[in-house]
Amino acid sequence: MAVALLHEEKRGSYSTRLMVPLAKRFRPDLVWEWMGHIPHMHWLAFLPFVLFVMIVIAGASNAVNITDGLDGLAIGCTIIAAGALTVLTYVSGHAVFSDYLGLQFVPLVSEVTIFCGSIVGASIGFLWYNAHPAEVFMGDVGSLALGGAIGTVAVIIKQELLLPLIGGVFVLELLSVVLQVGSFKLRGGKRIFKMAPLHHHFELMGWSESKVITRFWIMALVFALFALTTLKLR
Repeated sequence: MAVALLHEEKRGSYSTRLMVPLAKRFRPDLVWEWMGHIPHMHWLAFLPFVLFVMIVIAGASNAVNITDGLDGLAIGCTIIAAGALTVLTYVSGHAVFSDYLGLQFVPLVSEVTIFCGSIVGASIGFLWYNAHPAEVFMGDVGSLALGGAIGTVAVIIKQELLLPLIGGVFVLELLSVVLQVGSFKLRGGKRIFKMAPLHHHFELMGWSESKVITRFWIMALVFALFALTTLKLR
């Protein structure tokens, strides 16, 4: 995917510059042009961008996968995150709105709006049967694919740095596992949480499964709404 985006950048329909939330004028380029002038080393100029894209997509994919532990939890948060991305995709593909909001205008990306809307619609249909107690289950195939799709859309519309806020619950779940494993290995078996991922920690604290799911949905909605407010805070 990164190679395809680099090709689009050469055509002028994509930019390898980062969109930094709350910093309208600060747009660092992930392609190091200066390195392209070094003999036999020009290919290294594209390495930061390629690695960045890989980290974003792999991180998003695994974060959603880790969140998928309770009935309706991951898919409910996915609906909210995909809904926010639908809005961001639409304004990024609209020349007037993107200019007014200080976003990177990405030509033809309005087609991705349909894709994001499809994720929302399909996820709502899945939630109908996945709500507690679940009748069908997502599994790794579904959660990894949905996370990868969310990360891919964020890369296409240049909102990679806003993605951790759009999917705030996914980030918290992933961090809880990283911190738990790190603490266990580096502190001689000591744990930070009763159990990781984070939703199991609250279950062991006495919260019912339905309460954990509902409160995490509320958190996901707050994160997504705050992410959208940054459009006017740039």
